Amino acid sequence: MFRTIIVIGWVVFSTIIGGMLVLLVAPFSRNGNVPHKIGRIWARLILFLCGVNLKVKGSEHLDPEKAYIFMPNHQSMIDIPVIFTALFHQFRWVAKAELFRIPIFGKAMQRCGYISIDRSNRKAAIASLKEAIRKIEEGTSVLIFPEGTRSDDGTILPFKKGGFVMAVESRAMIVPMVIIGTRSVMSKGKLLVTPGTVLVTLHPPIDAGD
Repeated sequence: MFRTIIVIGWVVFSTIIGGMLVLLVAPFSRNGNVPHKIGRIWARLILFLCGVNLKVKGSEHLDPEKAYIFMPNHQSMIDIPVIFTALFHQFRWVAKAELFRIPIFGKAMQRCGYISIDRSNRKAAIASLKEAIRKIEEGTSVLIFPEGTRSDDGTILPFKKGGFVMAVESRAMIVPMVIIGTRSVMSKGKLLVTPGTVLVTLHPPIDAGD
């Protein structure tokens, strides 16, 4: 319980400070790369406090010069700092619109070039996908959770089609990501943090045209 209190306190504090720092440096980084690096530092500190032992397999499958569409499974809020830390590629999140309404944090996400998607509004969702496609065509990878939300029991939920539409339209390759262990660290609906090992496996890229 003491670890949980420390982690929650640090997440709140670091998110506010990190968000303000992103807002300060974003005007000097038009491509959003520097703000994204600040996000990686934020994520690594959170994993350290959570006692997460992160292992990553499959990085050799990726070409650092290519833009990909990363598609991971989603089981825990801890997935966010895990992905930030596991991927050395510059990428932009496609995230639910609610996150962009959080004071400071939401504005920082926007300044990083992350993409808000409101699946309840078809017209807005299509515009978000077009924005993501534009970023891919400009050479920046994009990450989207194909399930759309966290799984309650660890089983894979049905995939939404947005990520696959992006792949077909942009002709970018899909990188399937499998995250194992984050649900044990912090399960959905609970704030209790339990130290543990998390394994991220990056599978070989898939051509959506195949």
